[in-house]
Amino acid sequence: MRPLRGRSAELGRLLDALRAAAEGRSSLAVVSGEPGIGKSALLAAAVEQAERHGFLVASASAQQTDNISPLSSLAPALRAGKEPLVDTAQFMELATLNTQPLWLAERLADLIGRRLDGTSAVIVLDDAQWSDPLTAFVLRVVAARLADSQLLWLLATRPSPGGVTDQLTDAVRGQVPIHAINLTPLATEAIQDLAADLLNGPVDPSLAVQLAGVQGIPFLAEQLIAGLYLGSSTDTTGPLPTGLVEGVRRRTSGLSELSRTLVRTAAVFGSEFRLEDVAVLMAEPVARLADPLEEAVQSGLLTDAGAVLRFRHELLRSAALADVPPSAQRALHGAIASQLMSAGRGAAAAAPHVLAVAQPGDASAVATLREAARGLLATMSTTAAEVIQEAFDLTLIDEPLRAEVGEEVVSILLTARQYDRAKAFADDLLSGSVLYRGPITPMLQATVRLHLAPYQWPTDRLDVRDLTVAGAEPPLAERLAAFRVLAGAETPGAPEDPVARGVLLVAAAVKERAAGRYATALEYYADARRVSAGLGSLPDALVEMGELCCRAEVDELPGALERVRELLSGGDSWVAPQLAVLQARLEYASGNLAEAAQAANTGLRWMSQLHDSTLAPVAHQVLALVALQRGKLSHARELAGHDPTINALLAIADGDTKAVARLRDVPRDFPERTDILVHAGAEDLLAEQAAATPSTAHRGALELVAAGNDLERLAAATETLRTAHRPLLLAKAEELYGGAVLESDRSAGIATLEHALDTLTALGATAPAGRTQAVLQAAGVRRRRWSAVPPRAQEGWDALTPMERRVALLVAEGHTNRSAAEELVVSASTVGTHLRSAFGKLGVNSRVQLTRLVLERFTPPPNA
Repeated sequence: MRPLRGRSAELGRLLDALRAAAEGRSSLAVVSGEPGIGKSALLAAAVEQAERHGFLVASASAQQTDNISPLSSLAPALRAGKEPLVDTAQFMELATLNTQPLWLAERLADLIGRRLDGTSAVIVLDDAQWSDPLTAFVLRVVAARLADSQLLWLLATRPSPGGVTDQLTDAVRGQVPIHAINLTPLATEAIQDLAADLLNGPVDPSLAVQLAGVQGIPFLAEQLIAGLYLGSSTDTTGPLPTGLVEGVRRRTSGLSELSRTLVRTAAVFGSEFRLEDVAVLMAEPVARLADPLEEAVQSGLLTDAGAVLRFRHELLRSAALADVPPSAQRALHGAIASQLMSAGRGAAAAAPHVLAVAQPGDASAVATLREAARGLLATMSTTAAEVIQEAFDLTLIDEPLRAEVGEEVVSILLTARQYDRAKAFADDLLSGSVLYRGPITPMLQATVRLHLAPYQWPTDRLDVRDLTVAGAEPPLAERLAAFRVLAGAETPGAPEDPVARGVLLVAAAVKERAAGRYATALEYYADARRVSAGLGSLPDALVEMGELCCRAEVDELPGALERVRELLSGGDSWVAPQLAVLQARLEYASGNLAEAAQAANTGLRWMSQLHDSTLAPVAHQVLALVALQRGKLSHARELAGHDPTINALLAIADGDTKAVARLRDVPRDFPERTDILVHAGAEDLLAEQAAATPSTAHRGALELVAAGNDLERLAAATETLRTAHRPLLLAKAEELYGGAVLESDRSAGIATLEHALDTLTALGATAPAGRTQAVLQAAGVRRRRWSAVPPRAQEGWDALTPMERRVALLVAEGHTNRSAAEELVVSASTVGTHLRSAFGKLGVNSRVQLTRLVLERFTPPPNA
């Protein structure tokens, strides 16, 4: 391999990243620069060094045509080498997940992670700007997931603001180090050295003068020496240096006529092509093109990769294409499109060539592009969205076909999960704007609004004004009316249309669920899922999630949780964040604190990857509840934001007994609301809930609060809760019953408390475990070894006792010792004692410092 000239600093940065990867610090390196600046050479030098140091290297180069094939840009890297990152069986498994990008990315991250366990590796992708959409998505997910691996991601790209590499760096920033390397033109000395390497000898003065004209671009220096670049300046013709066009023209003039035709025809096909396709277009037998092809290869223009042929560089293809007149290019593109379609290669393969020649009003081109978009939709929805938009743009502004294609644009954008773009397009389409000046019929309005409505419902964005269309046909009118009911704007009717009936059943389920009548809501959800689907149907996955929420409230928690786990293993990946948050809620209800936190964090990660943070507040609620159970109050406070329920629980933990009353306002959809109401002693609200849904958990919780200090009733409530599958609630019952029975039956009380302690310890609920252990110790119970309740921190906020925290917060609010004492119903001297202790643990020595610390730590950030 030739020495890399003029890039020692850049190569040094990549070598540092490689060394860091070998030490277990994953990172991302993005090499950017204009065509011909030397990106590929720098990547090759880094790869050589990586292989020399025992790295596993997986390398690929994206192609311009990759956006019609899922994962086509990254796949060659996954399958490269004797020991590929992904073996054949695994790759075939991945192929079945092309329609579920999140599952594919998660599975690929697992496969690569296991493959690289203890192995240093570099994954290289050249020309990343051409990556297909699935590759771009997978890179964002997998790079973040493998942040702890011995892995360097090395990508080269042309400047492309907002493109693949910008999206990737935005996605992983803060998770892995990012090395942004922008290549600039080489110094004159480096160009001279590069030329000497190519010539295997010194550069004569006349050549040195010519090399000065390449202005530091190594590709042009190489082509100058190879005879494919002429001139002493980089004056351009369009995007190309004039000397390159002239040099390629001179080189091709020495080829046979057939070889020149082959090169120019191939240039229209693209940077990568098949010989048989060019042969058909040239009306020549493939065998007759063997010698002309060899001429083109020997001329330095083409390379033979076996299954396909490629131009040695995109700039060479562009230079060859410059000698094909525009009219000839148009004719060739049209012929290529027809050929690809007739050969069964599909509308998607023909689409780029159709776009190159199509004119506004070309119905045939629009039809081909629509077919291409539909064909791409299942596996390449992002590309499908762009293709259907191109089809729409080719229709005339006032023809009915534009409305028909416009409806399809909305549908495909929604399938590609580009909701905001779909909504904006739909509003423009139906507004009589410059987007469409044809007749806006009731059919068009109703159809477009029914495409949008199922996507608007889960995010509370149904607008009744959009759901009223005068003159809509009866089935569509009934569906729109059903959505108005779902939005809470109308009372339900009795539609004949099955889709409308399904939406009304969900509306009824939502209403019953909001009233706490979970059993009735469950029946409505189940009935809705049995109704036939059509335009305007609500997503079955979301309807089933509502059903599962209700199952968890009617003594079917284990079955509901098992079903959620099953859906997460193979359901619709587009609703994965919602499923993960539901799993977090059900895991928490089941007492599985570690699993609940993991599911909530996974849901947040997936929300970030899919750009949908709708359920982030619920995930944070679960994480805060887990933190409270574990006694990690600072972490819970960081997660709480403005959530009133979490903040009330934190205030109680800080010693504010008055905050208990605030728990009565807990929203009905708050995770494990029943537990919160037990904490609040809200007998009336628990009675209301038990009357609406008399499940074991609801009845047991009511009995527990209603029992007061009645030992018999406490015992009965505890026994009821033993079959409720709510171990945290059961432990609370045992704590109350055990503490109450200690005086009259010490043996029974201790046994009950010890059972609660063992349960809480096993669940990792160290905060209630600590309280229970304290009761046992106060009762004189001595164990050879107590449960592993973590000791209180020695310094910082977590080191404060509940009373010390309460005093600190009151002082930070401006209270004097006396007014704080009145608030806490203690003496001023007691407040002073607690305040001095807090000062010591927090490392402050004044009220001003204390106030500043409290404000910095607990004031929510702007827009929290």
